[in-house]
Amino acid sequence: MTPIFEVQRIDHLVLRVRDLAHSVRFYGEVLGCQVERRREHLGLVHLRAGASMIDLVGIDGMLGARGGAAAGREGRNVDHLCLRIAPFDEPALVAHLAGFGIAPVGPAELNFGAEGDGLSLYFTDPDGNTIELKGPSARG
Repeated sequence: MTPIFEVQRIDHLVLRVRDLAHSVRFYGEVLGCQVERRREHLGLVHLRAGASMIDLVGIDGMLGARGGAAAGREGRNVDHLCLRIAPFDEPALVAHLAGFGIAPVGPAELNFGAEGDGLSLYFTDPDGNTIELKGPSARG
């Protein structure tokens, strides 16, 4: 069967969060995401992440409440979010994260992604969601 469409890229990812204002600050300060639009009546903030969006919904808002309990040790609302970044300078990234009191889960490691194998560094956001910062492919 021939597909009628082709997936081009991730458009957006929606994360349910405990403290919407705190998470907006985190994604803005740590990752440089800019608020694109706020939809207060839904408890939703759209953040620009390069060509994609990260949407945050407060668990106490209209949309967030639909998902039940907040993510935590016993359950997650997503496995991880991978952001392709450039440049990938591990010491600089570790220092940047440390400035926010964040320690990576471990050292950078080679992982497969949309462009092939490249270095990745993992850490968690305030709600325990894992974030992967992925550098360029090792192939060139």
